[in-house]
Amino acid sequence: MPSTLLQTLKAADEARTAVGHFNVSDSVVLQAVASAARESGLPVIVGLSEGERNFFGTHEAAAMVNAIRDSHGQAIFLNADHTHSVESAIAAVKAGFNSVVFDRSALPFEENIRETRNAVQTLKSLNPAVIVEGEIGDIGTGSQIHEKAPDRLVLTTPEEARQFVQETGVDVLSPAVGNMHGMLKSMLQGTTQKRLNVARITEIKAAAGIYMTLHGGSGTNDDDLREAIRSGITVVHVNTEIRVAWKRALQDAFAKDDAEVVPYKLLAEPFRAVQDVVRRRLQLFNSAAVRAHST
Repeated sequence: MPSTLLQTLKAADEARTAVGHFNVSDSVVLQAVASAARESGLPVIVGLSEGERNFFGTHEAAAMVNAIRDSHGQAIFLNADHTHSVESAIAAVKAGFNSVVFDRSALPFEENIRETRNAVQTLKSLNPAVIVEGEIGDIGTGSQIHEKAPDRLVLTTPEEARQFVQETGVDVLSPAVGNMHGMLKSMLQGTTQKRLNVARITEIKAAAGIYMTLHGGSGTNDDDLREAIRSGITVVHVNTEIRVAWKRALQDAFAKDDAEVVPYKLLAEPFRAVQDVVRRRLQLFNSAAVRAHST
């Protein structure tokens, strides 16, 4: 099994599978993600956004992931997701995070390039092995439930991808290819799904020539995910699906026995619910190559 995140990305890219990236906010969700990945025998990336790191603790998250890795010999990696300042990125790298998503995609393109290039140089000077990801395009904000989709989601062009990668030196690119952060209420009801522009993924992969991440994987059509992975997506982020499963299971746990006050008993249901989401998504992310060889 690959021992570093870079080796893990390389292996997934060559096999046309994807590494699952799951966001966590507390130790229960972290343990559930790690457990499901361990049972599946697959590598996994645990992500914490700036808000999640503020709640969990940057050093605390790193210590727990290191403990899980050491205790089980597990290929589990830690990512500082959607980091908007160099200071926050530095704190994550110093704490021992394996990768950083330096997200300045809300800025004009040239400013995004300039700030991302500076972040890459700064973070690599602290730890040459750290993986730095940059983001271009518009996929909305917030891993939560939205009433409606953003009015305008701007897709990344192959030309932008090539320029961004060449001028910033990022290891991984996060493009906008029809994906969207969060989920719509209609997606929870099962009446709609996110659809991806797979042709654009193929074009961007050829132009950029590096590993690519799909953010906002929750609620996406399964066949689109498989095609996206076959076309060059190396990492798929899932967050909102986990949050929804956690909340529903916790509500069910309270409803079953309103006299129960033992935290680990109440939290057992959310633990299993998150495990199930991670298990199913990891299976899907690793089924793309199998489907490709059978067709």
